[in-house]
Amino acid sequence: MAAVVEVEVGGGAAADRELDEVDMSDLSPEEQWRVEHARMHAKHRGHEAMHAEMVLILIATLVVAQLLLVQWKQRHPRSYNMVTLFQMWVVPLYFTVKLHWWRFLVIWIFFSAVTAFVTFRATRKPLVQTTPRLVYKWFLLIYKISYATGIVGYMAVMFTLFGLNLLFKIKPEDAMDFGISLLFYGLYYGVLERDFAEMCADYMASTIGFYSESGMPTKHLSDSVCAVCGQQIFVDVSEEGIIENTYRLSCNHVFHEFCIRGWCIVGKKQTCPYCKEKVDLKRMFSNPWERPHVMYGQLLDWLRYLVAWQPVIIGLVQGINYILGLE
Repeated sequence: MAAVVEVEVGGGAAADRELDEVDMSDLSPEEQWRVEHARMHAKHRGHEAMHAEMVLILIATLVVAQLLLVQWKQRHPRSYNMVTLFQMWVVPLYFTVKLHWWRFLVIWIFFSAVTAFVTFRATRKPLVQTTPRLVYKWFLLIYKISYATGIVGYMAVMFTLFGLNLLFKIKPEDAMDFGISLLFYGLYYGVLERDFAEMCADYMASTIGFYSESGMPTKHLSDSVCAVCGQQIFVDVSEEGIIENTYRLSCNHVFHEFCIRGWCIVGKKQTCPYCKEKVDLKRMFSNPWERPHVMYGQLLDWLRYLVAWQPVIIGLVQGINYILGLE
């Protein structure tokens, strides 16, 4: 191994030939990594100008792509959200099959099957009365699971960085892989469920008739009806309906507490479902233990760009480098 280190430091054509002749089968994993690292440096030695050009291409592509995405989102939000959702749903599947991540594939298939059924129910006309609550229950369940999974994954990563994994005799690489995997699962499915929930919330609210993305709703909202699910808020003993707590917004419109929380947290809406007046989320989530849910939702919205568009931009940069003959 001393020869390998000496070769790595020395450089030159002779050193490069020695690196190519090293028998990897006789080396430990750490030594193999060092040899590969030395080979990479030998391969790129003397290409500093080309590397600088590649960095400039990367920065320019990121800036232009960001400007185009912002303009697209502002001018055509519906198509932007649909394309982003499709990419987030499909792009990880490509890497899963390519890298043989079968555990992720099984979870992805289960999530996709149930979500497809829920989405199908949410887009039917006429809308079954129990469908809104089914939709919000499913996506709220996924939201809570992703939140808990992300927290556990983050704690596992931090414990590993502070060396606490050694107390349980767990190797650092195993503990870090475990934490990063949980963090990825939590963030990915958290972002995905929020996008599907937002789409379903728009379809259901428009079908019920008390909500319209643009213009006035097609129905007049009575004080005794919840605009999110379309059912009675106050139910007599002889009537069919849902008996639960209610919540009054600052605009004086009243909703089932579960429905309006699902509308705001799961469906990513921050306006009244009927009059579109902005909802005071701090007032709605006065309990300090509930406020992290709002911040977590904002984090997921920010991560959507990284998950959906970053692989596309990196692929575009690689294509530009290939066309220009850069490696």
